[in-house]
Amino acid sequence: MALNLGLAAKTLTESLQLKLPPVGICALEDVPQGIPTFSDRVAAGCKFWELAADNVFATSAEHHALCSIGLYTHNLETTARSQEDLGDALKVFADLGYVREEDLPLIPVLQRKPKALVYGPLDKLQAAPDAVILFVDPAQILVLSEAAQQVEMTHMPALGRPACGVVPQAINTGRAALSLGCCGARAYVDALKDDTALFAIPGAALDRYVERIAALAKANSILNSFHTLRKADVARGESPTVKESLARLQAQS
Repeated sequence: MALNLGLAAKTLTESLQLKLPPVGICALEDVPQGIPTFSDRVAAGCKFWELAADNVFATSAEHHALCSIGLYTHNLETTARSQEDLGDALKVFADLGYVREEDLPLIPVLQRKPKALVYGPLDKLQAAPDAVILFVDPAQILVLSEAAQQVEMTHMPALGRPACGVVPQAINTGRAALSLGCCGARAYVDALKDDTALFAIPGAALDRYVERIAALAKANSILNSFHTLRKADVARGESPTVKESLARLQAQS
């Protein structure tokens, strides 16, 4: 049975108390009929994540043209100008010691070469996403990291620059990844506040993530109440056992 994207979006939003809805990304050969083409300009492709919280739209390489790094990480068609821009950017990065030559192989690049990228709220997509982006704070990351460990039975990677690398990282590996953003994304994306990071869920594992996130968010809420109660009891000079604290918690619920 196909995953209900509306239910998945609702569960993620309510379980994590997201400020922005989950954003789906589809890397496609062609743009499906009925999806409008993006009609504005952005300085960086990461801006599409924020704009896609409101509407579904399709982009091609030309819409990413001002972001040579995003063109590179998403393996989109390049022009002579974008290749020159990429070379100039990498030279600046190298001069600053920001990205060295030996760092380049570590930057995720989408393994397939899409002709179009469709962005939109998860619950409004017409097709299953290749990746889902969440704007999250540390408390939400706690739940997501626990979910990643249970779904994948290993620890998730945490990426730095470039922020857009988190999308190919999730799609290529089929594993979730955290991005702490980069200085560029934090300049271009208004929603990427100082207390905000990015979490990418691979579309192929979305159903398992939704189930685990819902369960772990509920468990964390109950445990937060448990620990808050014990903290107050100990502060009053009491020495409750775990069983006594659990009984008190149950009595208060």
